[in-house]
Amino acid sequence: MKSYHELYQMFISKLEEEHFNSAPTSLYGPIDYIMSIGGKRLRPLLVLMGAQLFGRAPEESLDAAMGIEVFHNFTLVHDDIMDHSPIRRGKPTVHTRWNTSTAILAGDTMMVMAYDYFLRLQSNNVMEIIRTFNTVAREVCEGQQYDMDFELRSEVTIEEYMEMIRLKTAVLMAAALKVGALLAGASTTNMDLLYRFGEKLGLAFQLQDDLLDVYGDTEKFGKQTGNDIKTNKKTYLLVKCLQDASPEDKEAIAQWLMRNDDPDGKIEAITTIYNKYDIQGQVEAAINQLNHEAAALLAQIDAPEENKQPLHEISRSLMGRAS
Repeated sequence: MKSYHELYQMFISKLEEEHFNSAPTSLYGPIDYIMSIGGKRLRPLLVLMGAQLFGRAPEESLDAAMGIEVFHNFTLVHDDIMDHSPIRRGKPTVHTRWNTSTAILAGDTMMVMAYDYFLRLQSNNVMEIIRTFNTVAREVCEGQQYDMDFELRSEVTIEEYMEMIRLKTAVLMAAALKVGALLAGASTTNMDLLYRFGEKLGLAFQLQDDLLDVYGDTEKFGKQTGNDIKTNKKTYLLVKCLQDASPEDKEAIAQWLMRNDDPDGKIEAITTIYNKYDIQGQVEAAINQLNHEAAALLAQIDAPEENKQPLHEISRSLMGRAS
């Protein structure tokens, strides 16, 4: 049974063997760039862990892991365009380094490449894997649309926000685990438990991402902090604060959200209001609850405890991200 770090090295070796340097270089150069600038490689690791959990050698699941990782990076390229993000993993985003049109086309190509990886799989469940992938790809787009819709709304509930991030972030992590389980021939009951575990993990991951955007260290986190506030994104922090704040503080936030002339002042003012209501502590409590629920689901899965250890490791790793 391979550990988290062994699986990580296995995937990195696979990634380094792949080539994204075809012609025209103006198209594949950006693909090679986004695929090579780092990241935790969380989603492909979840594929390998899902397969290993039920007894399949992770080496036999590397193409599926590549498919998930290429798709994930495609979504990042397009999300960065829509979010006007200048930095990804501490580096210029693709549309910033090249241009928006090139970034769109590179992303489209990556979506096709993801299918190519799935079609390489030697498994009786290839069609079910592709159906799972199709479902999650559609749901990720739905989540992104909700995210953009929320930017145009003055009020969003916690329940609406949690459903949006379930679609935009959590389902891909859950599907990565399910793809690995499908390759291993796991039972429907175990796959359902594993999928739900992945959703809880993904929700906790996104809430921490929201938290780090305000309270994280830019150098360690790999993204520009305060960008969510600057761009008026509805995050758990903003939605929770608007729910808890006094009428006066809600009005102050509303006034800042209408301003784009003083981004630094906007970030400082809204963060000060967050601090007044201990929004950071409330988000941390929500993350801890999701982690507890995820652990309870993992405990119910009928698989050797030894095989579950990498999933425990990755949970701890995610919650130890830079702050």
